[in-house]
Amino acid sequence: MASQDFKRRLTAIFSADVEGYSRLMREDEEATVRTITNYRKAVTNLIQQYRGRVVDSPGDNILAEFTSVVDAVNCAVEIQRELAERNAELPVERKMQFRIGINLGDVIEEGERIYGDGVNIAARVEGLAEGGGICISGTVYDAIEAKLGLEYEYLGEQAVKNIPKPVRAYRVLSFPGAAAHRVIKAKKAVGRTWRNVFLAIAAILVVGAAAIATWKFYLRPAPSIEVASVEKMAFPLPDKPSIAVLPFTNMSGDSKQEYFADGMSDDLITDLSKISGLFVIARHSMFTYKGKPVKVKQVAEELGVRYVLEGSVRRAGEQVRINAQLIDATTGGHLWAERYDGKMDNVFALQDKITRKIVSALAVQLTAGDEKQVTRKETDSAEAYDAFLQGLAHYWRDTPENLVQAVPYLEKAVELDPNYSGAYAALAAVYYRALTRSWYSSLGLVAWEALEKAKQYLQEAMKDPTPLAHLVASGIYRAEGRYQEAITEATRAIALDANDSVGYRAMARVLIYAGSPAEAADFIKKAMRLDPRYPPSYLLYLGFAQFGMERFEEAAASLEQATKRNPDDEWGFLLLAAAYGQLGREQEAKSAMETFNGLRAKAGWSRPLTLQAVGIWPFKKQTDRERLREGLRLAGVGPGPDPVADAENLISRTKEGLWEVEGATTADVATAKALFDRGVPFVDVRSDGSWKKGHIPGAVNLDSNHVFTEVELSKIVRKDHDVVIYCTAPT
Repeated sequence: MASQDFKRRLTAIFSADVEGYSRLMREDEEATVRTITNYRKAVTNLIQQYRGRVVDSPGDNILAEFTSVVDAVNCAVEIQRELAERNAELPVERKMQFRIGINLGDVIEEGERIYGDGVNIAARVEGLAEGGGICISGTVYDAIEAKLGLEYEYLGEQAVKNIPKPVRAYRVLSFPGAAAHRVIKAKKAVGRTWRNVFLAIAAILVVGAAAIATWKFYLRPAPSIEVASVEKMAFPLPDKPSIAVLPFTNMSGDSKQEYFADGMSDDLITDLSKISGLFVIARHSMFTYKGKPVKVKQVAEELGVRYVLEGSVRRAGEQVRINAQLIDATTGGHLWAERYDGKMDNVFALQDKITRKIVSALAVQLTAGDEKQVTRKETDSAEAYDAFLQGLAHYWRDTPENLVQAVPYLEKAVELDPNYSGAYAALAAVYYRALTRSWYSSLGLVAWEALEKAKQYLQEAMKDPTPLAHLVASGIYRAEGRYQEAITEATRAIALDANDSVGYRAMARVLIYAGSPAEAADFIKKAMRLDPRYPPSYLLYLGFAQFGMERFEEAAASLEQATKRNPDDEWGFLLLAAAYGQLGREQEAKSAMETFNGLRAKAGWSRPLTLQAVGIWPFKKQTDRERLREGLRLAGVGPGPDPVADAENLISRTKEGLWEVEGATTADVATAKALFDRGVPFVDVRSDGSWKKGHIPGAVNLDSNHVFTEVELSKIVRKDHDVVIYCTAPT
């Protein structure tokens, strides 16, 4: 008889059974069968949610396999959570405690069944677990040790039945949110009278060892957390309670719900950030930890905070569960840990409960302004809020493609709730971002259309402005040279959210162009402290401010770091070239300028930058413009052609911040169309890149930065003839 070829593979094996199952059956067979049927259904559903497969489920046993060992352990954690909640509704003597063992090993596959030592070891490791607990083999521990943020107890090498070599085994001690069960139990115990305590003890004695094991799981002290050292912190602790909110784990078993877990984290950061008595680390820094195995100690020391909030979110249809725990990193102690259950239409109340619980735990006194911000709800529509979170998730990814994907979600949000100011602000931010990054063509727009869209949505957002609305307004005013208005809007954004690093960065940028570089440097340093893992742009603005203060060595050092961290940002190289020029480092200055022009060429600019182009940049003070031009001249940048009658003196800004040319008249759309129909020449003075993305039919392109001279203009029209010159608002 020919030997059969079996398929072998490596898999994560999950084995579970019920502790004390025989006793339960003896005492009440029907109730036990009814309970285990319901429990098995819940376990099977969770296994499927975590991409596992139930192989067999005879009696009280369940055997399953997972292609991912991480999924297997996460599933086991969620199963014990789910069953613990169900058990809470049963009498002590009828509680049904599952023991779970997990092994990563080689199996033989025959049809739908699996065999081999990998399966046997999983069953033996399960036998080492206590009721309601999880044990894992050494192979599982090696694979997940630093991935899930769990705590483990090493049980040593265990000699188990029918396995020739001892098996390394570990007990899973805790998981995010598990402390909630322990805290809740402890609180209930404190409220008992001595008579109730005595009766509880008597009940435990009657039930015996099985019940003691049950209570042992719930009342086991929280695992010790490695304490953060204040001396080793990257920054001094602030003089008020400081907190970092780690991105919540998505426990939904559905990667498509990731945006919802991120949205919960983001909203908690935002809500806490608005409280003046707290110091809150910015979203950007916190999301650099997303999906990474980090310890509370590491987070506290890297960010310079005392408290760390962590948790998880599970969403199933309209049901939402949030587990959260607040930890004092300097002591390792849990200040509180709780679970919050509700429906989507009650999600705002759940968020408010968590925020107030944190405020209470940290003994922070809310001001009247804080109270107003904490209780403020931008929408009552859970459906609009869900669409908003999906749109915001795309916006944060900051790519042309994701900006396009953000728009329909945000439009849906304002369609569902026409008064949703936060969604209008986000739409304004999308179009303004597309404008500043020259991504507007991805949205099927030209630059001025993107600006008009941003202003249109901003007008709606300003009916009940959020910090984001004020920041978009500040950016638009800054680009138009309306510096005082830009400063006012940035000030309002900071007043509404004193911990938002983006507000301080926006203020710094305005102050640089407004001629206050020292003040700008102070604001960008505040932004860096709130966002310790800040993006490269913060270094760019710090270097720009230092350049304005004529601290060229410091500017060069900051800009070197900025360009190293973001080698695709041409403006960093431009400023670095100017700083090198001012320092007399000629070769380095020329090299930086070559990089700048190379990056500009990739973006569609056909000619190198000239000093004449820099001469009309939107600096409030002539001295700031001249300092930059001088640095670039020393870096080898050429003067460029002289514009007609020194355009630098002819061009100025109106009160509204628009450009105007001395002696020229303006025309509205109707007048411009009439002139076009009459055959009057149209001259487009935008860059080649913008021109190629769309222009008026029949127009001639004369890039104002390079070739807009009297000679070139005379080739198109005589001095005594009409001509229409058009461009877009500077960004």
